[in-house]
Amino acid sequence: MPTLTYSHWRDVPASAWRWPNFSAAEIACRGTGAIKINTEAMDKLQALRDRLGKPLIIRSAYRSPEHNRAVGGAPASKHIQGTAFDIAMANHDPAAFEAAARAVGFLGFGYYPRSGFMHIDLGPARSWGDPFPARPVPFAPELPPAREVLSESRTLRGGGAAGAATVGAAGVEVLQDVLAETQTTIQPLVPYLDTLRWVLIAIALIGIAVTIHARLDDWKRGQR
Repeated sequence: MPTLTYSHWRDVPASAWRWPNFSAAEIACRGTGAIKINTEAMDKLQALRDRLGKPLIIRSAYRSPEHNRAVGGAPASKHIQGTAFDIAMANHDPAAFEAAARAVGFLGFGYYPRSGFMHIDLGPARSWGDPFPARPVPFAPELPPAREVLSESRTLRGGGAAGAATVGAAGVEVLQDVLAETQTTIQPLVPYLDTLRWVLIAIALIGIAVTIHARLDDWKRGQR
């Protein structure tokens, strides 16, 4: 079980840190800044983060022996070995979190519902404390609102139509001026281009109206 120890987390070389969702400062001792990196424990922590797909708020990770004594930790605490983590449950369902932690290989579990965190470590297999009460409403899957799918957005379609029609109307007006000044042989087309310009302006106004309506409807439904 490879372990790396540094007197301060700022001394950890970038090449030695391979856990993208965590920083050395998060894992270091809160009292001294020292850090002991147990690579197996960190690999499992990253696997847990990947499995859950949401941040892990670390209350405590490595503790130096003196800091462990100061906070009243067990004399043989796994925190001293760098193989334990206290994770806040503010953004997790405790039952789902525990199941995921067991699945990636954590064996020791301590429950602290009053303080709002769960202790996990590499073992031996054991548990203590009062289990978290079941949440009245489990966390719903974090899916993006359907209205945020741009390909189906009425706002995007309305805005796109308005923009395209506006550009088209401006282009027709320029073309009309050019024809009026330089292309005398096709002068009869100029009146028709004037009509086309007004049609495109009408389309632009309709697109703007659709965009405004979609925005108001989204706001009323609370989906933006």
